[in-house]
Amino acid sequence: MADAKVIPFDDDRSRGSRGAGNRRRGSSAESAPVGDGPVGDVQPLPVRGAAAQDPAPGPDESAEPRSAVGDGGDQDGGDQDGGLERRVAAGLSFLRRRLTGDYEVDDFGYDAELTDQVLMSLLRPVYEKYFRVEVKGVENIPAEGGALIVANHSGTLPLDGLMMQVAVHDHHPADRHLRLLAADLVFVLPVVNELARKLGHTLACAEDAERLLAQGELVGVMPEGFKGIGKPFGERYKLQRFGRGGFVSTALRQGAPIVPCSIVGAEEIYPMIGNSKTLARLLGFPYFPLTPTFPWLGPLGAVPLPTKWTIQFGEPIPTDGYAPEAAEDPVLMFNLTDQVREQIQHTLYKLLVQRRSVFF
Repeated sequence: MADAKVIPFDDDRSRGSRGAGNRRRGSSAESAPVGDGPVGDVQPLPVRGAAAQDPAPGPDESAEPRSAVGDGGDQDGGDQDGGLERRVAAGLSFLRRRLTGDYEVDDFGYDAELTDQVLMSLLRPVYEKYFRVEVKGVENIPAEGGALIVANHSGTLPLDGLMMQVAVHDHHPADRHLRLLAADLVFVLPVVNELARKLGHTLACAEDAERLLAQGELVGVMPEGFKGIGKPFGERYKLQRFGRGGFVSTALRQGAPIVPCSIVGAEEIYPMIGNSKTLARLLGFPYFPLTPTFPWLGPLGAVPLPTKWTIQFGEPIPTDGYAPEAAEDPVLMFNLTDQVREQIQHTLYKLLVQRRSVFF
């Protein structure tokens, strides 16, 4: 595998559209952008259990429970059968569209239907049952329009970005979707590349970020990059350098607010006690982690520790009050970058003080 190359976030070099290679078309000549209309005809899941509840007894009725053999039992069974039939029909309809290619993706390869119905369903048990993520301040994320969420990065493997994406998807009152910016390495790995595109991820560069913000999308970036997820366990929760402030420049150009995000719990899932630079160089990775369980326990050592997570979104920092030329002011970019970094770091310390245990 070739050495991984990370394009700086503020690299403004021109590139051709990568979406054309990722776009699947249905029966129409051109797929409509995601968000212009309903993605498919999948029926909503029925609300079960309501029909099974018996009405409160009236003044002339007995308060004794109703017999299971009667109208109530038949109605409940009918609702369950109908609900099962609808779910089976919806599943078959979904499979038909996937097999025939009758579904839509945007220019970046984002597949909203597959993300909502399959990929989020796979990530949600890890989010809810394994890491037991607690979300705070989700109301600080704007209900509409472009916004840039800036978060700390940690954990040896970038699971924190995926958990942040589930947090926004499941908890934001406006049902917003988070589009993450990722490094080059993500898009050269087999399978990972396709899944990342389907989830709405794209390359961490200014051009893609500005396009998404201009379309009113919610964009997520972790400026620490490999320095954050690959740092030793002894430096946990100490933010690394935030690059050259490219994310601030992008937000200023689009007038998009910056929402700081602090994630606690990811640092301990793979305690990195060493780094085999020789293996990393041979494999083309930025680092090769050595943890108390990996690679000593083989595949079992790749299972993350079940830590308890907290994700907190801070108050947005507005950028629409600056002049257009402010995006080229290095002093302003440095000050805003430092403000975002300090806000995230302060919140991390506060959450760590409030945390009762790493695992509970």
